[in-house]
Amino acid sequence: MSAQGHAWSRQVKKEDEEEDPLDQLISRSGCAASHYAVQECMAQHQDWRQCQPQVQAFRDCMSEQQARRREELQRLKEQSSAHH
Repeated sequence: MSAQGHAWSRQVKKEDEEEDPLDQLISRSGCAASHYAVQECMAQHQDWRQCQPQVQAFRDCMSEQQARRREELQRLKEQSSAHH
C-alpha cells in the first residue's frame, strides 16, 4: 500500500513540474532556447562562471521581453484612458 502512495506522490510531482509557472513564463517570453542553453551549460560545467555568455544571452532576451511587455501595458493603459 505504501508503494502505491509513493508512486502517487512521484506522479503528482511530475505533473507539477510539467505545469511549472516559471517554465510557462519562460516559454511565453520567447527566451526558452537561451534558458535551456544556460541549463545545458550548467549541467556540463557545474560552474556558472563558465556559462556567462549563455547567462548574458538569457538576461538580454528577458530584458527585451520585459521592455516589450512594459510598452504594451503602457499602450493599453493609454488607450483605456483615452476611451474614458
